[in-house]
Amino acid sequence: MPPPERKRGRGRPIAVLAVVLVLILGGATAFYLFGQDDDQPTTSVAAPTQESGALAPDAPEDDDSPPSAPAVSSSTDPRFVQPGQCVRNTASSGGKPRLLIGECAPKSYEVLRRFDGKTSGERDAETKCAQVDGYTNWYFYDSELDSLDFVLCLKRRD
Repeated sequence: MPPPERKRGRGRPIAVLAVVLVLILGGATAFYLFGQDDDQPTTSVAAPTQESGALAPDAPEDDDSPPSAPAVSSSTDPRFVQPGQCVRNTASSGGKPRLLIGECAPKSYEVLRRFDGKTSGERDAETKCAQVDGYTNWYFYDSELDSLDFVLCLKRRD
């Protein structure tokens, strides 16, 4: 009579499965923690054209001209701005621009044209806006996902 076969326990497959799960969870956690900075888009504003100065932060001004109607969009995020709406730069002077959709008032920037899709940066934005009559500045949003990229051709309102 042959010796009875030794029953294999479930311990080894369970241990392997546990190690694989720990590695997957550890990798996902590392990706989440180290990938957070990558979500910040790189933005830039062009050097001014010959007609105007650099994109400067809004400054309070005692101007008697009435501002236009506020933007229709419920969000102030420039990713949702459309031609005809206005944005203002709330960043400190000389810093990275921080645009918000707002009223079309003096010292704000009217969006003349929006180019959606992949952008390669400053030169691409400058080339695209060169086709737009009357623009004074440009702004681009460049993310890791090219379908979210866009270029805004802006005109400073006086």
